[in-house]
Amino acid sequence: MHFERTNMTVTLITGANKGIGFETARQLLELGHVVYIGARDVERGEKAAVAIGARFVQLDVTDDASVRTALATIDAAEGRLDVLVHNAGILETELDGPAALRSFDTNAVGIVRVTEAALPLLRKSSNPNVVTISSSAGSFWAVNNPERPEFGMSLALYSASKSAATMLTVQYAKSQPGIKFNALEPGTTATDMTAAFGIGRPVEESARQVVRLATLDPTGPTGTFQDEAGELPW
Repeated sequence: MHFERTNMTVTLITGANKGIGFETARQLLELGHVVYIGARDVERGEKAAVAIGARFVQLDVTDDASVRTALATIDAAEGRLDVLVHNAGILETELDGPAALRSFDTNAVGIVRVTEAALPLLRKSSNPNVVTISSSAGSFWAVNNPERPEFGMSLALYSASKSAATMLTVQYAKSQPGIKFNALEPGTTATDMTAAFGIGRPVEESARQVVRLATLDPTGPTGTFQDEAGELPW
């Protein structure tokens, strides 16, 4: 597969064949980005990319070889990566060892895999920017605050793995001062992940928050955990 190199902003979004990731891809395309939809399933990923005019790379955040191949494909086509959105995530309701391993492998270890593979490409960008879709369900402050909805959520593995995702974001921001790293609580959104709970606002609203962080200028913040109202304690 061959693409012509472009001066437009090059963006990779993991787990982007549906939900917030897909809508973020659509909105960034409207802003003129070259968007790569990363997805585990080739058929679903290609279908999603064709639907909105994005590009597709097979990317399973739990598989090192898949991650390396995806970033090598982008490197060959573009020579750099400007924006990386860590969107892939799972919500396990069971509480046992296998579920814990799956949760952390996708929601936390996956961030490390993709970031490490992407760093050489991000360093070639004039305005490198990484956005992690995290959750206030992983905030010590929120889950202990009776006025917050997270107080009543019993999602131990999701919460713990999202705490790890936010901490990884902060640590990367400290170790990579030339690249912006920010974590986002996108807002409770109606997606496949939340369907069982019957909650959430339209995906377009939450995706706008991802786009806001994905389009920061070079003077934008780094090492933050935010929602649409600003920085969150965690």
